[in-house]
Amino acid sequence: MAGKGETRLPAETAAQSAEGVSRFAGDFGAKVLGRLGSMLKRGDLGFALGVVMILVVLIMPLPPWLLDIALAMSITFSVLVLMIAIFIEKPVEFSSFPLVLLIGTLMRLSLNLASTRLILADGHMGTGAAGKVIQAFGGFIMGGNFVIGVIVFIILVIVNFVVITKGSGRIAEVSARFTLDALPGKQMAIDADLSAGLIDEMEARKRRETLAEESAFFGAMDGASKFVRGDAIAGLLITGINVVGGMIIGMAQGGLPFSKAADTYTRLTVGDGLVSQIPALIVSVAAGVMVSKGGLTESTDKALFAQMGSTPKALGLSSALAGALALLPGTPLLPFLLLSVAAGAGAYFVGRTQSRLEAAEAAEVQAKTRQAPPPAEEPISTALKIDNVRLELGYGLLSLINESGNYRLTDQIRALRRALATEMGFVMPSVRIQDNMQLAANQYVIYVKDVEAGHGDLRPNMLLVMDPRGDEITLPGEKTNEPTFGLPAMWVDMGHREEAMFRGYTVVDPPTVITTHLTEVVRESMADLLSYTETQKLLDELDKEHQKLVAEVIPAQVTVSGVQRVLQNLLQERVSIRDLPTILEGISEACAHTRNITLITEHVRTRLARQLCDANADGSGVVPLVTLSPAWEQAFADTIVGQGDERQLAMPPSQLQEFIARVRQAFENFAKQGETPVLLTSPTIRPFVRSIIERFRPVTVIMSQNEIHPKAKIRTLGQI
Repeated sequence: MAGKGETRLPAETAAQSAEGVSRFAGDFGAKVLGRLGSMLKRGDLGFALGVVMILVVLIMPLPPWLLDIALAMSITFSVLVLMIAIFIEKPVEFSSFPLVLLIGTLMRLSLNLASTRLILADGHMGTGAAGKVIQAFGGFIMGGNFVIGVIVFIILVIVNFVVITKGSGRIAEVSARFTLDALPGKQMAIDADLSAGLIDEMEARKRRETLAEESAFFGAMDGASKFVRGDAIAGLLITGINVVGGMIIGMAQGGLPFSKAADTYTRLTVGDGLVSQIPALIVSVAAGVMVSKGGLTESTDKALFAQMGSTPKALGLSSALAGALALLPGTPLLPFLLLSVAAGAGAYFVGRTQSRLEAAEAAEVQAKTRQAPPPAEEPISTALKIDNVRLELGYGLLSLINESGNYRLTDQIRALRRALATEMGFVMPSVRIQDNMQLAANQYVIYVKDVEAGHGDLRPNMLLVMDPRGDEITLPGEKTNEPTFGLPAMWVDMGHREEAMFRGYTVVDPPTVITTHLTEVVRESMADLLSYTETQKLLDELDKEHQKLVAEVIPAQVTVSGVQRVLQNLLQERVSIRDLPTILEGISEACAHTRNITLITEHVRTRLARQLCDANADGSGVVPLVTLSPAWEQAFADTIVGQGDERQLAMPPSQLQEFIARVRQAFENFAKQGETPVLLTSPTIRPFVRSIIERFRPVTVIMSQNEIHPKAKIRTLGQI
């Protein structure tokens, strides 16, 4: 044993060093394997690694044993794809099928190239040069005669290329076209069911996702079918190249005689072609099954057996025909006789089963008829129901319901309802959208309580351009008038959007045109749309701290109908009713002195002075005013007759015409200057002035002196 200061023996040192190296190598190998295993557990890395391996096969040569494994995987993979296509109930359940076609085609082509490299390089060594799988397929199919193998291979290619692939491609093309054409109608049906309350938002979203998946799947299948077609063409070309090239290489470089070279390379090439074409044929059948079962809602076997085996008459006639063929002279008796008996037995059992089912259904119907009372006639009151707001579209505008760019029309209407609720405190009723085949293709009509309130004509694939300065639009397009305000406009192509915006034009897409028109129609009709039920709902939805105010005012001082009429008067002049507690306080104060709805409304407007001034202020926060001259003030005051609720204006028609002309001229002059002033009158005559002006300038705001808030900034522009 060595002492404390002695050195160790060389053998002992070497053994310990070897042990350390071995331990390091083992730890390093374990880490590498662990890292590789963790990578394979992740699906994305595993898939990427598989695609990389396929690409590597295109470049690097494969040994025969590894090629055998890869070919076996290719055949198994194709059978798996076919089984999945058969057993799924809906094509969208296998939505990754186009990607599977691409990966499968790439894998077969890479293996075809790898086998070609082995055939051309080592074919002179015998039929086992490209692996056992190709040798087995070549020997089994050809049966010792390479001519038979060539014919079988050509027939497989013809079946795959001419029959299955061509038919599948045509079905995929038609399915994609019909699916995309029917998409707007299906989308509109979903929106109609949602608007009618038949489904909720979650169900509507689920149906839209299903429609999107169907359109994407059939659109992808239309292109993916070209993979299978190209695979068949590539297999045929590669086989021809292998035969010719292999024979040349075998005779020139391998020293083989012509007969030996022809036999060897034909066996190898045909075996290689069969190994690649059989999986391609299987995948082609799977693609045909996928596109052919577009209208089925169950697995393929159930659909076939349920539909083909449900007609006993067809089975009976088939049995009779097979029996007649069995009796023909020279025809083999046993096969046709067995088929005749099998079809006859099937017809008998299917017919008996159907008879039992029909008898059971008839008995069940009779039992329900005896138990159930006669169906009640649909009440005639259902025919009296009307839609508060309805939008009817021509068939050419149905694409706006499913507009992919910007917002769809339904999304814009939903945003409009929220904006009106925030701005005016008015909850707009839901808009029912439906198609009307009696309208022109690009026409729409807006109804309020089944009365037409507006209509227009659109160009769904164009943009509406307007010049805010009123000048002529110089872009190429179709001249028209904007349907909401009747302003001069022009329909231009989508490609002119940037140029129009650069020139300072106002550019509007078709859904926004409809939404703008609908907004103005609803603003004009808010008073009519605010029903008793909606008023009660607004009162019930007030915060808890305001419910005591509601209880004190209603019904002790005013009824719900009275509140409704006050709110309608405010909405008629586009005054927001969002501050409902302040409105109720004003009603309570006014009811202590009067029950006249007009006077109550005027007092409420006084309580809303801050809101009115803020709503009518310009960009700098100043309210522009046009005052009524003392002469006109006195003229209106002198022509008001009656007392209390009977007060009315009795101004002579000639004087009314003069007043209307002066108001129109004054506001047109201010409009040319870019001003939108408020007409200021005394509180006594404001309702009567408003009743005249609303008939020819309904958007003009008329305020009384009591409605000007003390802290509001005002600017007087002129006098009438």
